[in-house]
Amino acid sequence: MTSVTDFPRGPLTGLRVLELGSLIAGPFCGQLMADFGAEVIKVEPSGEGDPMRQWGRTTSNGKPLWWPVIARNKKSITLDLRQAEGQELLRCLAAEADFLIENFRPGTLEKWNLGWDVLSGLNPRLILVRVSGYGQTGPYASRASFGAIGEAMGGLRYIVGDPSTPPSRVGISIGDTLAATFGCLGALAALNVRHATGRGQVVDSALYEAVLNVMESLIPEYDKAGFIRERTGAILPRIAPSNVYRTADGLVLVAANQDAVFARLCEAMGAPDLCRDPRYATHVARGQHQQELDARIEAWTRALPTAEALARMHENGVPAGLIYRAPEMLADPHFQAREAIVAVPHPDFGELRMQNVAPKLSSTPGGVHSPSPALGADNREIYLERLGLGEERYQQLREQGVI
Repeated sequence: MTSVTDFPRGPLTGLRVLELGSLIAGPFCGQLMADFGAEVIKVEPSGEGDPMRQWGRTTSNGKPLWWPVIARNKKSITLDLRQAEGQELLRCLAAEADFLIENFRPGTLEKWNLGWDVLSGLNPRLILVRVSGYGQTGPYASRASFGAIGEAMGGLRYIVGDPSTPPSRVGISIGDTLAATFGCLGALAALNVRHATGRGQVVDSALYEAVLNVMESLIPEYDKAGFIRERTGAILPRIAPSNVYRTADGLVLVAANQDAVFARLCEAMGAPDLCRDPRYATHVARGQHQQELDARIEAWTRALPTAEALARMHENGVPAGLIYRAPEMLADPHFQAREAIVAVPHPDFGELRMQNVAPKLSSTPGGVHSPSPALGADNREIYLERLGLGEERYQQLREQGVI
């Protein structure tokens, strides 16, 4: 398992990010950039800071366990953007930044005299990443939204779950993290343009559009075939075999829906002639006989312990595996060999294990180099050393609740 002391310089080292957002979408975009070496300065209201500091599961003594992941590698300053002096300080910081990330409701930055016209006038090289529910334009732009709404509007919520139940949700905040990831992608694309032109631009990432963009052929299927995808549980209709099958002592997931792979599954099952059966010989035929084929495969898996079923499939080159939870991830030698989980020294937890940075870059991979910061931990560095406020002015702003 890798350690934070092994952290190499990341590919975004030397770039400065101001993160104004809260909760998930904006901060996850900041996490991605911080993981790859950017200096991310998280701007939080004084007092309780980002609500993410309290969200999610906690330890027995009340320490939250989500915040250390989404706030890793960042610095924290406090600033009241509702006050004119706070807005002026933010403008000073933005003048020297490469990126500014925000996920407020559209119009909020403009209300604080921090709109794109103001920020780009101060810093033409600035790239403004705006993550919102519906985007910065259009009739719904000003509506309040959370990730769940984006997932529903983008088409994901309708197709998740069993057909006998109302739509389910994916068990993570996938709408927020998708919008953040697309926002990060847009930011790096804009950075490449800036290399050529010297000018930044606005990256407008909408939750519902991020979800829509991972919905495969859902729109063309309806547009040209009148087909509406429905909830299908553990399978994709007419994609066979690809399902979860019971074994003698558990469950195994098998994905053997390509012709050559299905032939190898038949070898593993000791039924090599099965792949020549007209009912199963082609992708289309297997899709038409999906239910009976699944029953035939499960009759084989149920007669075997999970380990033996997996061993036979792995020996024959069949994609198969277990459905992991955290305990299985922490124990798996492949996770360990690739250092997919990192141990982070943390003032609140001693050592805290969490997911490492992805994807892996061969020369400048980035990494987790610092734990989540205490609220305002970097106020003195940023305001005194970087902005040169002076001790007297710094203390005055603290007393006024600006910082």
